[in-house]
Amino acid sequence: MNSRATQLQAIDRLLTVMDELRVQCPWDRKQTMLSLRHLTIEETYELGDAILENDLDEVKKELGDLLLHIVFYAKIGSETGDFDMADVANEICEKLISRHPHIYGDVVVADEEEVKQNWENLKLKEGKKSVLEGVPKSLPALVKANRIQDKVAGVGFDWEEPEQVFEKLKEELEELQAEVRDRNHEKMEQEFGDVLFSMINYARFLKIDPENALERTNKKFIKRFQYLEMKAKELGKSLKDMTLAEMDVFWEEAKKI
Repeated sequence: MNSRATQLQAIDRLLTVMDELRVQCPWDRKQTMLSLRHLTIEETYELGDAILENDLDEVKKELGDLLLHIVFYAKIGSETGDFDMADVANEICEKLISRHPHIYGDVVVADEEEVKQNWENLKLKEGKKSVLEGVPKSLPALVKANRIQDKVAGVGFDWEEPEQVFEKLKEELEELQAEVRDRNHEKMEQEFGDVLFSMINYARFLKIDPENALERTNKKFIKRFQYLEMKAKELGKSLKDMTLAEMDVFWEEAKKI
């Protein structure tokens, strides 16, 4: 691997390239934080895909794309005199040091859970009015639910055992079925949301990332369905013309691949 000096040289090179592009390239010159925002979100999802695929070469490339965006924002911040790359790096360093008193202070922790609890308590001491302030409003609902539960658990608002969460999940499923029988669509939606929230909570207790789990299932379904489409095409058929029994034969084949 590269030495620390080589890594620092590479970062300096990126900062220099960014300076040059901001002056010389018409596209780079016109960008603003707002215009970059949706691109940054897209790059983050692409990195997430590469991680799920365990494609380390692609992870490296996507990290580079994301690093470019960080440098880009810092460059724009420097132009307005608000902050630069040094400010960004120093601020995160100070935050990490202050929130790890078990490393940089005299606090003793027993395990990972105590670290997480200390982290949330320190946020409140820093002036946060709620432990949920750090959950971005624009997060997808599934990810947001996971972060909400993780954060409140960090201050002790949590179940004690996975079995308790599973019982709550069964209770929510029964409430959903009751509304389904009554055909009250608005309440059905509310109870369905409660079921999903409980499922996400149960996943946390099982140490499963629900977003990763669902995305893996998405990818698995896509792969199997595309195999089904391929087989139908080989037979010269449209899926609409096939019976469920015919499609199920190929679906079972796809599960074995």
